[in-house]
Amino acid sequence: MRMRKRFCTVRLRNIFRDNFVHSHSRKSGAMNNIHVKIIANQLQLSENQVYNTIELLENGATIPFISRYRKELTGSLNEVTLASIQSLWEKLQELDKRKETILRTISEQGKLTDDLKKRIEDTFDANELEDLYLPYKPKRKTRASIARQKGLEPLATFILQQKSDAVEDKAATFLNEEVKTIAEAMEGATDIIAEWISENQQVRQSIRRLYAHEATITSKVVKGKEPDAIKYGDYFDFNEPLKRCPSHRYLAMNRGEEEGYLRVSIEVNENKAIDTIKRLVVKSNNASSKIVEKAVVDAFKRLISPSMENEFKALAKEKADDEAIKVFAENLQQLLLAPPLGQKRVLAIDPGFRTGCKVVCLDAEGNLLHNETIYPHPPQNERGAAAAKLNALVKTYKIEAIAIGNGTASRETEQFIKTVRFDTDVKVFIVNESGASVYSASAVAREEFPDYDVTVRGAVSIGRRLMDPLAELVKIDPKSIGVGQYQHDVDQGKLKKSLEQVVEFCVNKVGVNVNTASKELLTYVSGLGPTLAQNIVNHRREHGPFKNRQELLKVPRLGEKVFEQCAGFLRIRGGTNPLDNSAVHPESYPIVERMAADLNTSVETLLKDENLRSKIDVNRYVNDKIGLPTLNDILQELARPGLDPRTVIKVFEFDPNVHSIDDLKVGMILPGIVTNITRFGCFVDIGIHQDGLVHISQMADRFVSDPLEIVKIHQHVRVKVIEIDRVRNRIQLSMKGIEKS
Repeated sequence: MRMRKRFCTVRLRNIFRDNFVHSHSRKSGAMNNIHVKIIANQLQLSENQVYNTIELLENGATIPFISRYRKELTGSLNEVTLASIQSLWEKLQELDKRKETILRTISEQGKLTDDLKKRIEDTFDANELEDLYLPYKPKRKTRASIARQKGLEPLATFILQQKSDAVEDKAATFLNEEVKTIAEAMEGATDIIAEWISENQQVRQSIRRLYAHEATITSKVVKGKEPDAIKYGDYFDFNEPLKRCPSHRYLAMNRGEEEGYLRVSIEVNENKAIDTIKRLVVKSNNASSKIVEKAVVDAFKRLISPSMENEFKALAKEKADDEAIKVFAENLQQLLLAPPLGQKRVLAIDPGFRTGCKVVCLDAEGNLLHNETIYPHPPQNERGAAAAKLNALVKTYKIEAIAIGNGTASRETEQFIKTVRFDTDVKVFIVNESGASVYSASAVAREEFPDYDVTVRGAVSIGRRLMDPLAELVKIDPKSIGVGQYQHDVDQGKLKKSLEQVVEFCVNKVGVNVNTASKELLTYVSGLGPTLAQNIVNHRREHGPFKNRQELLKVPRLGEKVFEQCAGFLRIRGGTNPLDNSAVHPESYPIVERMAADLNTSVETLLKDENLRSKIDVNRYVNDKIGLPTLNDILQELARPGLDPRTVIKVFEFDPNVHSIDDLKVGMILPGIVTNITRFGCFVDIGIHQDGLVHISQMADRFVSDPLEIVKIHQHVRVKVIEIDRVRNRIQLSMKGIEKS
């Protein structure tokens, strides 16, 4: 049976591939099979998986759609691997464009030989490609180019051959109005030889390997800047092997250098590098060789070393960026998929002291019902009036939960709320308000609440975050949510693309109620985007709620291709077709209807009856369009249609005796919430408005290579206070020997 299933799956993939190749025109011409091989080898995938993925992407399929609904074609690749294929494919295409430019430039110079052309076409290493191009790359005026203009290139060629001691005699034949002395002739020839050496591919590759294995990164404080640069004190006199330098450390040094406080260099042992080049270039032991040796030293110090330092700084920055972006993306995903309270009536509070606490009441859909301000804290201290007002609001609006922002006066407000006696059981939640102020001042918030000020909008955002973090946080630039490290220092284009992919993945993983979702949430649904999202909202406003998924085709500009991409991720609750509130794609409805018919029942009954579903033999429904991966997904979805994949939210309470850093003592064990994760550890809110750091070395009683092995954003943990620095307002925490809550 297992062999038969495997054969069917392989055969099905081949059928899919053949059908796809013949029925779809390619946007970018014939697929480069060499690229497919490279990607497959690098990601350790089959060429068929890579080929089919690229075909789907090139024909407009999105990564969420491919991951969910085209598993037969890709071998069930997840979103991360699909994104890696897409990224490598784009890089290889860019490399091809660069090759075309290089070949054209060299050809225009009349220097493109068949051998050089083949070497350029056959390389897929960007550094090697640039090394091949370097001798032909148009340059600004150099010492070597000046020497060539003086006619000294033949002398340089003679010396580089290293066959003669009669260098001065040969140099004398090049004296003229521009070259007045033998020393000047030999110096010019040396400059030309140094440039040749610096452009030699073998030399560059050898030195590149030396840098890759032995380079050291060094950081020094700029003289006289010590007082202002104190935050970079760890890097005033610092060095370590470059290959061991973690991303956060490199980005810190890089920032210090950009701000003018540090000087950062990447170097290798100079003598070792020069000896390496000499072994490749110096071929004899005569007067010519001595000049070549001199050229080697000059080539390394003046040309190769600065070039390699720039190259490895760029590589280190790219690596550090990628690491930081990965951390940010992982944190953002966890934050977006945080447990929602769900559709409950919420009273939200944006706490404050002097200006009071802004209070809003929201219905189960997050609509604003009421707002006002209470003053339970100094200087007003109107605790009685505030308590009475909250009690009245809870009764009037049938409030089921209270959300308190975790900013200024958060703990004080939480303690005050706990003194209020409500007639019903009202749960109290502390909500991370990072980015709420960004939302409240945004065009989105102004459009939603044109008649309210930023304080009301901010409180509404806090309440909605409790109800559905994902739906609310998509309205904010991910960079403003505050769950990354050095997000302003990394490549902003890469960061934006990565974070948008994360948001898209999360939105489509959860699914979207098409009849209640905001334009911002709909924007991230597979295949849509801002224009179609707005068109859906407009259509909903003009014609009322969608009754089934097929009605989406009535939305302007939403055609069959877009419908294919988005339909499975849009939910319609209480519609005419029960499958519309599931992740079953409309293209698979006939299969489900056949399953129901074979059991002499309806689709609606099939969804409700587990006993009936257990009788389904999915192998009976394999065909040339749907295989076992999709059929198994369908069965799982029939068992839980429309079920939110996120976990259930839990109430959390800080230690009631700890409100400020002055209340802390070394050795205390406290409850906390993980607020941010970096490569060097995690930050934990223990309720004092200053997060403490759990260094990676303090996360477990074993070696931890990645903090994400241990913690997640918003995880409830227990930590021990191990160090308190009241001057710098820093708290060191430990999780060793303490069970996670």
